[in-house]
Amino acid sequence: MNMTQRKMEIQLNLQPPLFLRTVEALNVLYLVTLSLLSLIFFQRVQAWPIIVVGNALVVALILVLVRAAENHQQRNYRILRDWLPAPLILLTFKETYLMVHPIHPIDYDSLLIDLDRLLFGVDPTRWLAQFSHPVITEYLQIIYSTFYILPLLLGYELYRQQRSREFQYAFFVIVYGFYLSYIGYFLLPALGPRFTLHDFQSLDHDLPGIFFTKYIRLFINTGENIPPGAADPSAFAQRDTFPSGHAEVTLIIMYLSTKYGLKSQWFFYPVGISLIISTVYLRYHYVVDLIAGALLMVFAIMTAPAIDRWWRSYSTRK
Repeated sequence: MNMTQRKMEIQLNLQPPLFLRTVEALNVLYLVTLSLLSLIFFQRVQAWPIIVVGNALVVALILVLVRAAENHQQRNYRILRDWLPAPLILLTFKETYLMVHPIHPIDYDSLLIDLDRLLFGVDPTRWLAQFSHPVITEYLQIIYSTFYILPLLLGYELYRQQRSREFQYAFFVIVYGFYLSYIGYFLLPALGPRFTLHDFQSLDHDLPGIFFTKYIRLFINTGENIPPGAADPSAFAQRDTFPSGHAEVTLIIMYLSTKYGLKSQWFFYPVGISLIISTVYLRYHYVVDLIAGALLMVFAIMTAPAIDRWWRSYSTRK
């Protein structure tokens, strides 16, 4: 063995083990799972090469940032590592969209409609229509659009207070909640009442706002890959109705803000309750979706501590 080989071996041996945080391990696991699913169903999932290559690059980015943050004192590496889980929520959501309908091309809206009628005797979105008013619609549409901002606000308050451990755990539970809802989309795909119980094309006329509602809806629809003026918008729509990730994650955020005694809880509670109501009022969800989301929230907060403890114990033993 020459001197160069010996130096390389010594350098490799001196490299400390890579300790992934629980949320980082969860992200790697979910990205790998999506890649494997796209490979198994490659004949149905047209975007499988993009998903596989893209996920490999993201996993590599996670590992590189972990190593860079641990080996260097530069604050930028640590900040990037800390906040990377946030954009990955959206990335995995879009990948889920590309895979759910091709893999499971059956919509279960009729089942969800029947469950709502069994529980309430009516279609809740139709029943709520009698209380609709442009001012209420405007308020709830604006509140609905804040959904992805809420985790950032919670994280920012913990980050500003330099509560690193709580910040990491909070992000883990939030990401865990999102992924649980994504799994539900694969198991029980559904479009939602704005497509099934109502005329999607007439929504602006039937449920008008004041100033911003129409533009917020257009922005949300575009984000969900529904082209403006599409003859059959349901052909493009995401099957992301059951369970309600909006209800689940909002409840998780409300719980965490109370658990950590954050001042922002007094913001999250009125906004969160309004947001959950908006999902049915604005015809995005059936009420049974909210019930499932609430049950998943309970499951997430009950199982997350054990998962976090196990991973932290396992990773430090390696």
